[in-house]
Amino acid sequence: MKKYLIVGLGNIGAEYENTRHNIGFKILDELASNENISFSTDKLGDVATFRFKGRTFILLKPSTYMNLSGKAVKYWLDKEKIPTENLLVISDDLNLDFGAFRLKAKGSAGGHNGLKDITEKLNSQNYPRFRFGVSSNFSTGKQSHYVLGEWSKEENRYLPELLFKGANLIKSFATAGIGNTMNQFNGNLEL
Repeated sequence: MKKYLIVGLGNIGAEYENTRHNIGFKILDELASNENISFSTDKLGDVATFRFKGRTFILLKPSTYMNLSGKAVKYWLDKEKIPTENLLVISDDLNLDFGAFRLKAKGSAGGHNGLKDITEKLNSQNYPRFRFGVSSNFSTGKQSHYVLGEWSKEENRYLPELLFKGANLIKSFATAGIGNTMNQFNGNLEL
């Protein structure tokens, strides 16, 4: 049975729960809810597992805080003997419009500290990532305040639909392959 490690990036703690930076956690929570499973605290993170179409999905929300996510990712890849092509990392992205989805097989960290740490710990940029656009609607010098800020009322209107779509992207990634999934899901939110 093929195994996949799906990592949602975010920060632990109630104060971060509804922030833009925690979109990775949010999407995994949506998927877990749709699959009727719950997370349990394990080494370096909260973990939930389910099976779908002959695939095992291991969902990981690292408890290491965003900037040290690589330690948890490396630990679970090694523990479960999962190849990096079966890893999917979900992060927020300031360079994409709100609600835009970008699935890629590899790439740079693009200034994202969570991705930077994962790249360093894996010693490779060759791992799939799903970037969720949060836009760059902030003034100069306010980047961290913005990503650690809560969603706007307008954004909250679209989040349920986007979270559902994000959960489906994950299942498609493991069952239909990255190419088909990119063709189906990559693009901007159609308002």
